[in-house]
Amino acid sequence: NAEIIANAPTKARLMGIEEAKDTGAMMLFGEKYGEIVRVLDIGTTTELCGGTHVQRTGDIGFFSITSEGGVAAGVRRVEAVTGMVALDYVQGMEAMLGGVAGTLRVTSGEVQGRVTSLMGQVRDLEKELAAAKGKLASVKGDELVNSAVLVHGVKVLVARLPGADTKTLRDTMDKLKDKLKTAVILLANGEGDKVQIAAGVTADTTDKVKAGELANFVAAQVGGKGGGKPDMAMAGGTESAKLGDALDTVLAWVSAKL
Repeated sequence: NAEIIANAPTKARLMGIEEAKDTGAMMLFGEKYGEIVRVLDIGTTTELCGGTHVQRTGDIGFFSITSEGGVAAGVRRVEAVTGMVALDYVQGMEAMLGGVAGTLRVTSGEVQGRVTSLMGQVRDLEKELAAAKGKLASVKGDELVNSAVLVHGVKVLVARLPGADTKTLRDTMDKLKDKLKTAVILLANGEGDKVQIAAGVTADTTDKVKAGELANFVAAQVGGKGGGKPDMAMAGGTESAKLGDALDTVLAWVSAKL
């Protein structure tokens, strides 16, 4: 826009390619040019150009970049608007910024600081939530221990934990494995179209029961799949309505393995 405000004249000339090179005109790398080329002087730049619609840079009026990004290796695309379209674009962005400022109850100049502050608060709340879920996992672990069923000398525990995310399932699993010692555990949560499954097997039982096989057995019944190590595996699914029936099949499956 500084070049536009300078209102510098444009000058187009036809000349031989070698003469154009001598002028220092900007050329696109890899582009093929004929023997006669068109050289454009506009503002402080000289380059090969197919044409221009302005006599002076001031004719452009205003310039604003709307997007910029990579389209291929070593190639980037810049999209921009000029004149009244550019003015409309910038005014629209200013209106949007004003709307955000109004929502945040700050001035436009204070938006960035306010957003940064809110992001910090969100991070702090996420940490607090993670800590709370960790405590919940510990409490749940204590409550679920008595629900385990003894099968051929191995404690088998199957439980549904509403509201638990993947980390909570893992943390609860670790607590239960420590408390049950010799066990096969299947924990799950299903809400809407999302099912999360965690299977755990203590080290002294992985020769008979594999956590990955158990997780996949349950996941297959709720439209999903999963995998992991012999002692710990995660799986997911999309049919939470079938989760209850799937969990009911675990005890028989484990019994057959033992």
